[in-house]
Amino acid sequence: MKQKLLLCLAFLLSISLSYAQTLVRGTVTAVEDNSPVPGVSVLVKGTTTGTVTDSQGKYSLNVPAGSTVLVFKSIGFIMMEMPIGNNSVIDVQLKQDAKDLEEVVVQVPYGQAKKALFTGSVNQLSTKDFQTRPISNINNALAGVAAGIQASAGSGQPGDGPSIRVRGFGSINASNDPLYVVDGVPYSGNIANISPSDIESISLLKDAASSSIYGSRAANGVIMITTRKGTNKSQFTINASQGVMSRGIPEYDRVNAFEYYPLMWEAYRNSLSYGAPAASAIGLDAANARATAGIKGLLGYNPFNVADNEIVTADGKINPNARLKYPNDLNWADPLTRQGSRADYNLNYSGGSDKSDFFVSMGYVNEKGYLINSEFKRYTGRLNANFKPTKWLKTGLNLAGTVTDAKQANTVDNSSGYANPFNFARGMGPIYPVYARNPQSGELILDAAGNAQYDLGNMTALGLPSRPAGASPGRHIVAETELNKNLRRRNVLSARTYGEVTFLKDFKFTTNVSVDITSDLGIGYDNTLVGDGAPAGRANRANRQTTTYNINQLLNYSKTFNTHHTIDALVGHENYDWTFNYIYAMSQGQIVTGNDELGNFTTINSSTSYTDKYRTEGYFSRVNYDYDGKYILSASFRRDGTSKFARESRWGNFWSVGAGWRLDNENFMKSISWVNLLKLRSSVGTSGNDGILDSDGNRIYYAYPALYAFGQSYNNNSESGFIQSQLAANNLQWESNRSVDLGLEYGLLNNRLSGSIEVFHRKSDNLLFSVPISLASGLSERLANIGSMWNKGIELHVNADIIRKNDFRWNIDVNATMLKNRITSLPENNKPIISGSFRRAVGQSIYDFWLREWYGVDSENGDGLYRADQWVNNTTTKTYVIGQDTVTNNSNNARFHYAGSSIPDVYGGISNTFSYKRFTLMALLNYQIGGLALDNSYAQLMAGGNYGTALHKDQLRRWQNPGDVTDVPRMDEARRSFFNAASDRWLTSASYLSIRTVNLSYNFAPAVLNRINVKNASVFLSGENLWLFSARKGMNVSQQFNGIVNNAYIPNRVVSVGLNLTL
Repeated sequence: MKQKLLLCLAFLLSISLSYAQTLVRGTVTAVEDNSPVPGVSVLVKGTTTGTVTDSQGKYSLNVPAGSTVLVFKSIGFIMMEMPIGNNSVIDVQLKQDAKDLEEVVVQVPYGQAKKALFTGSVNQLSTKDFQTRPISNINNALAGVAAGIQASAGSGQPGDGPSIRVRGFGSINASNDPLYVVDGVPYSGNIANISPSDIESISLLKDAASSSIYGSRAANGVIMITTRKGTNKSQFTINASQGVMSRGIPEYDRVNAFEYYPLMWEAYRNSLSYGAPAASAIGLDAANARATAGIKGLLGYNPFNVADNEIVTADGKINPNARLKYPNDLNWADPLTRQGSRADYNLNYSGGSDKSDFFVSMGYVNEKGYLINSEFKRYTGRLNANFKPTKWLKTGLNLAGTVTDAKQANTVDNSSGYANPFNFARGMGPIYPVYARNPQSGELILDAAGNAQYDLGNMTALGLPSRPAGASPGRHIVAETELNKNLRRRNVLSARTYGEVTFLKDFKFTTNVSVDITSDLGIGYDNTLVGDGAPAGRANRANRQTTTYNINQLLNYSKTFNTHHTIDALVGHENYDWTFNYIYAMSQGQIVTGNDELGNFTTINSSTSYTDKYRTEGYFSRVNYDYDGKYILSASFRRDGTSKFARESRWGNFWSVGAGWRLDNENFMKSISWVNLLKLRSSVGTSGNDGILDSDGNRIYYAYPALYAFGQSYNNNSESGFIQSQLAANNLQWESNRSVDLGLEYGLLNNRLSGSIEVFHRKSDNLLFSVPISLASGLSERLANIGSMWNKGIELHVNADIIRKNDFRWNIDVNATMLKNRITSLPENNKPIISGSFRRAVGQSIYDFWLREWYGVDSENGDGLYRADQWVNNTTTKTYVIGQDTVTNNSNNARFHYAGSSIPDVYGGISNTFSYKRFTLMALLNYQIGGLALDNSYAQLMAGGNYGTALHKDQLRRWQNPGDVTDVPRMDEARRSFFNAASDRWLTSASYLSIRTVNLSYNFAPAVLNRINVKNASVFLSGENLWLFSARKGMNVSQQFNGIVNNAYIPNRVVSVGLNLTL
């Protein structure tokens, strides 16, 4: 009886316990792609009760009564807490934690490394950082994202991207571009050949410890691009976006036709009344009368409905009865611009197993720029496959093909030439029509076919007036842009393969072979109507063929001893071979209209061809060691040879050593729970730069031998011949860089606050300069390694989760770089070198402006004044003393001085990311504080009286009467060259704030997607180059690193909507 009673009590107890627990089950997936997350720890908060998700991300757990919260934890993901309530099914999506610092793996030369155990300075971007940005050139993704990385605004030409500088400027006359490495192989092609959709990660290597193993080409940093690979799960992904493109920076404020005529009247009047020379001056009343009667004759055109001699009254005012006869035909930018568009479509399929994986993609981009006849099309395809047939053998193949077709606006050299659309349209006075108009009625003049005719500004045969020299008579930018051709067609094939053998457990031998073949065809045509090719018409073809081979062999040894000692050693050999073939021909005298093939022209103007070859050979080694994850040591060595230099000087040695200390792993830090990562690191090393450039910015591949130029232009009577163009220079060698880096990396408060502080010093020696030689040699100069310079700075990076909750998260990422640059030695006993607007001298920076010193405006007569360099006293100039300052109104006698530098005090980026439930909003700001820009475009608009040229609104603040206090001299056509000469008057603050990109996305819930068998789907709205806040409207302040602002293609503003779908 007693036993039965005990059994009954046990049965009742088990029933009560079962009622005291609740079975909860569910699935844990990743927010990014809805993939299951195995191994997630699922715990009842405040207890030890828990479980782990299986390979499909599923779990089930008996939850004790009274429990309220489940906690989900997994390495690489943000911890999440979910209320239990009355739910029996709790599905969870975890967000990846980019700041799980202990586990972050970065791509480094010839391998990978844990960032926490790496002694070098490296930043890494993943595909999620740029996959929804409307960019075609991956360089656009680098601006503002990492400390030490500076990007120019570059050109807005569709498909183009900015130039990149890493930790300043390593050279004065050689290349400052970083080395690009794609899938482990140095890449010399156009980076626009690579679709951003095919990129998995980008590593930015900034110091010697991370980059010196690349030797003679790594002096300016390394940008490593790794393309995407397959994963164990098969999936098909569709990425599609469509958008619009428009001008990203507004035009300068310019005066209209009603303001323009009185200003030009005043310029003419003042040139008469002030006189140059002064003896020719006439009285003010007489000058007024002559200006009223003669201004139309000087400007050529009368767009108003009043008589030519009544446009401006005798007191310099516009006739109040004046009305424009053709108000909609005076803005030359209108027919040159359009609503641009952007389409980007990408399909990829990936999958794999334990034995293999694959990634296949196809992409199409079509960018139609806001400037007519500017367009970029790109077709891409990629196959990346890896195979592991045995435990000891792995092999793979990476094939990529790219076809690009570009229509390019004539803005490549940013010049002030007639054919530059931005220069022409900006500088055209607001009284000149685009199309030919009847001078009396203002009606269009049609051709025989009934079409409007372009007004070329010199069509007197039709009874039309002529434009003055300042309005480019005989040229017409709309006609030239529409009728001319400037096409680039590029076909690229890239192939990479490797074999990897693992032996003796800890050894691995790898061979990599790559081939890149590029065929680049340029097609040019200048029409027969107007411009450089008129009236005969002319055409050109330029064919560029580039073939690159790279082969390397790597032997790696990796071993952990006694659980505390880990060593990783590498030795290798690399051979790089580059060949470039160029053929060019130009012909003129078009026979049949509409055919621009060279055979349709009567005369060959020029033809040429040449071949360049370049090879490097390198032997290298690297050793990394860490003890118990606390103490880290690294060293590398490379011996490089390059074909650019003579045998006796072509080989060089490059090395680095680095050390790191993980303080957070020390016992004395264990009690400080809020410190998750604290690492000190330092490195020192050398690297080289063999990117020698000529005076036109083209690379030199034969720097040491004596060279001779062939052709007809070197001898009399156009007889063929040759002339020596370069003396032998057997002792010439590459420029060298020595870099020292000290950094502190930290992760605090469960990595909610992380970042780094770095100090660097980069010394460049053996800088290449052209030095004068005896004219008896037949030449005037030769190249020599003479000169040195340093860059030093501080880099700051802070990443913080301001709010981290289940439904809402706010993350902010800030980086800042403070950089100083100084020249320490120059050729010929450190004699300063003047180059354009810069004067390179010891103690100055590479971009210190050397300009006339503007003093201001004489309040008595409106003269522009400069601080004088010497005393000059004659009838055409005025030099006198104001206080202790000697000043002059003649720019030829002005004193030159160092007026400041284009190098900013601080530059960087600020990124804010807000996540609310399934919505994510990201905004990236770029900023620059300090530095100066030389605004040549503004200076052109401030030329006070160039008949026919447009004027800036600031001319309305000009001096007009004695006693006026202003910074704008009087309008005066005769003396405008003195008043508006190049000087520090045109320097403007280069500080700016740019809203670089804003992206709003929404990820659909799995419950919705599962019904239609979709793994992941998101939609997004994205904008690029949205706003720029700077000191002057219209100024492209970050156009170039040297601070020169001129007539480049203004960057595009892009707004697009898109869909990402994974099946």
